[in-house]
Amino acid sequence: MNSSKHTELANHAWSVADLLRGDYKQSDYGKVILPFTVLRRLECVLEPTKDAVLDTLRKMEGKGLDVAQFLRRASGHSFYNTSPYTLAAITGDASQAAAHLTAYMGAFSDNAREVLEKYEFAQQIERLDRANLLYQVVGRFADLDLHPDVVSNHQMGYVFEELIRRFSEQSNETAGEHFTPREVIKLMVNLLVAPDADLLSIPGASRTVLDPACGTGGMLTAAEEHITALNRDATVTVFGQELNPESWAICRSDLMIKGQDPDNIAFGNSFTDDGHRGRCVDYLLANPPFGVEWKKVRDEVEHEHNSLGDSGRFGAGLPRINDGSFLFLQHMISKMKPVDGAGRGGSRIAIVFNGSPLFTGAADSGESRIRRWILENDWLEGIVALPDQLFYNTGISTYFWIVTNRKNQAHRGRVVLLDARDRWAKMRKSLGNKRKYLTDEHIREITDLYAGALDVTSDPEHPSHAMVKVFANEDFGFRRITVERPLKLRFEVTDQTLEEARTSKALARHVEVPVFVQALRSLVGTRWETREVAFDAVRCALRDAGGLWPVKKPFAAALRDLLGTRDPAGEVQRVKGEPEPDPDLRDYENVPLGQDVEEYLRREVHPHVPDAWIDRTKTKTGYEIPFTRHFYVYTPPRPLAEIDAELQTLEAEIQKLLGEVTR
Repeated sequence: MNSSKHTELANHAWSVADLLRGDYKQSDYGKVILPFTVLRRLECVLEPTKDAVLDTLRKMEGKGLDVAQFLRRASGHSFYNTSPYTLAAITGDASQAAAHLTAYMGAFSDNAREVLEKYEFAQQIERLDRANLLYQVVGRFADLDLHPDVVSNHQMGYVFEELIRRFSEQSNETAGEHFTPREVIKLMVNLLVAPDADLLSIPGASRTVLDPACGTGGMLTAAEEHITALNRDATVTVFGQELNPESWAICRSDLMIKGQDPDNIAFGNSFTDDGHRGRCVDYLLANPPFGVEWKKVRDEVEHEHNSLGDSGRFGAGLPRINDGSFLFLQHMISKMKPVDGAGRGGSRIAIVFNGSPLFTGAADSGESRIRRWILENDWLEGIVALPDQLFYNTGISTYFWIVTNRKNQAHRGRVVLLDARDRWAKMRKSLGNKRKYLTDEHIREITDLYAGALDVTSDPEHPSHAMVKVFANEDFGFRRITVERPLKLRFEVTDQTLEEARTSKALARHVEVPVFVQALRSLVGTRWETREVAFDAVRCALRDAGGLWPVKKPFAAALRDLLGTRDPAGEVQRVKGEPEPDPDLRDYENVPLGQDVEEYLRREVHPHVPDAWIDRTKTKTGYEIPFTRHFYVYTPPRPLAEIDAELQTLEAEIQKLLGEVTR
C-alpha cells in the first residue's frame, strides 16, 4: 500500500472527529476512533466465516461440550464472534444501537473482548449514546473497508500507526513512544538477522522473537516477514510486552488476525511485571523511550538489584534514575539463550538508543559498570550511528546497538562502529520531528557495510572505508587515576589571621581566644618558611601573653590551617613522613587499559609537575564508547586573508545598497 492509500483510510477513520467535536475534547478523540477501527478490522476478518460460526454454535447448543475450540475452528482464527449483528446491521435501528453494540461486543471470544476492554469501550458506547452520536459513529465505521483482501496486516499496521500518531499529537504525547518508522525497523531487522541467513534457510527452521517494548508490534511484524522471506517454511513465534493499553490492544489484535497466540503479548511494565519470566528467545529487538526516568519502578528494580545480584536481571548495575535505557538492555540480555559447548544456541539483540548510553557516567558509575559487563563478556558486536531527525518524537541522533552471545570467530573480542549519519534522504513533508528517511538503497548499503566491516576496515581503498572502524573490546576501557600533588605552605600572621582566629570554633575548643588573639597580634607581619619555626614563634608569644600551649593534635591542625598559605615554593607538608596531598591540586586522568599508569605519569604528567604521584587506592576502571571522537575529522579554519576579503566584499555590497536607499 502506498502512503496515500493508508493515509486515505486513516482520514476516513479520523473523520469521525467531526462528529465528536463539542461533545469530546480533542485529546479524547482517539478513545473512540482507535477501538472502533480495531472492532471494524476484526469484523472484516471474521466476515467470510461468520455464517459457519453461527451454524456451528446452533449445532453445538445443548451438547455440553467445550464449544470454544469448535468455534475457533469454524472461524479459521484464534478468535470468533457468535452474534448475528454487524456494524451495518446495528445502524438499522438507531434507538437500540447501544444495546445491540454492547451485545455484539460481548459475543466476541474472551481474547478479542479483552482487547476492546483495554480501550474501556463499554464506557465509550454509553457516552456516545448519551450524546446521540453512537448511531452516526457506527455508521461511519460500517462504511470503512478493512477486509484482508483489501488491506493486508502489514498495511493495517500503517493505518493504526497513523491514527496513533494523530491521537498522540492531539494529546500532547510523544508518538515515538508508540511506534518506530518502518524503514528504521527494516534496517534494524536486517542487522539483527543478516548473519543468520544460512541458518534460517534450513528446512523446518523455527525462531522466536521478543520485543519488551513492542508498541503496536511493528518490529515483531517486520522480523517475522524478514525471516519468512528467507524461508517460506520457517516457523516464527513472536512475543512482546507493552505498557500503553491502546498500543497493546492493537498489537494483540494483530496477532489474533495473523493466527498467532495473542497471549504472547503481555500487558504491563517489563521491569516490574515481566510477562515472559524465564523465557529465552532467538532474537530480541526494541526501541525503548529515550531518556525516560524509572522513578516509578525504583523500589522494585533496586530490590532485584540488591537481593538477586547477578542472579537477577540488573546485577551489573543501575543507570541514572532519569534514563532507563540500560535497564531495557539488561532485561533483554537476561532472555538470551545460553550457548552450549558445541557453540549452538545463543541469541542476537538489536536496540535503539540515543547517544547517552555510549558515554554517560564516570568510571565505576552504574552506566560504566553496565558497559564494562557487556564488553568484558564480549557481547557487543557493533554500534551503528543513524542520521538525526529520523524519528517522530525527537530530532537527535540515534544508534543501533547489536548485542549477541554467539559472535562468529572473526568478530570475537572486537566491536564494529559504523557511521551512517550522512546516509539519508529528505522527506517531502515532515511528520513531527521526522524530516529524514532511509531509502532502500541506504538500507542495503548500511547492511552490506556492517556485514563486511572487517574487510572494509582492512582495505584503505574501499570507498566507504572512513565509515567503518573496528576496535578491540579493551580499547573502550580505561583506568581513572587520581593524580596527587603535595601540599606546600608558607606561614604568616596578618590582620586577616587575627579576624579568623576570633571566629574559629576549632581554636575555641583548645585555647582562650582573647588571650590567643593577643599573642598573635604581636606577630602581625611576620612570615616563616617552615611549620616548625612558625609554631615555635606562636608558642613563645602565647607563653608571654599568659596562655597555655595545647598539646592535642586537633589544635595543631587548626593552627596550621590558620597560619598556612598555599605557596608553590613553600614547605611540603608531610603525614608520617609521606607528602600530604593537596586536595585543591588533585587531578584525574583516564588512562587506556592497554597502557601502564606509571609510564603514563612519567610521560604525560611529570614534564609539567615532577612531584606528582598516583594514589592507587582511588583508581577505578571505566568503560565508554566515544563514537563521535573516533569519527571526528578536523576541518582547518579558513585563512584570515580569505575571511577579510569576504568581509570587504560584503561591506561594499552594504554600502551600495545604502546608497540606493538614500537617493
